[in-house]
Amino acid sequence: MKITEVAKAVSGPNPHHVDARKIYETPHAVAVVITLKPGESLKKHMTPVDVFFYVLEGTGVVEIGNERQTVGKDMLVESPARIPHRWMNESGAVFRVLVIKVPKPTEETKIL
Repeated sequence: MKITEVAKAVSGPNPHHVDARKIYETPHAVAVVITLKPGESLKKHMTPVDVFFYVLEGTGVVEIGNERQTVGKDMLVESPARIPHRWMNESGAVFRVLVIKVPKPTEETKIL
């Protein structure tokens, strides 16, 4: 059994310059916890695989394609492969989301 304590996982370098902790990686899938402080956001980007997001804490704004929606804790958001998307924290509190990429990408994410 492997147990990962997310708070102790190290945030890795990323083009968004935000707290992004890879907490799970196998040949089949990747999971990352992203924490956005108030005012932080991800750059618009496209992933080569489908992604789903599970909101762990707070309220954030997600843009996928031409759609924009405010979401909060315990909401699941689906994002199809190769559709531009990004997250923004426009609130005054921390926003955390679990990112699951299935299957594990074999290409890099493209920043737009």
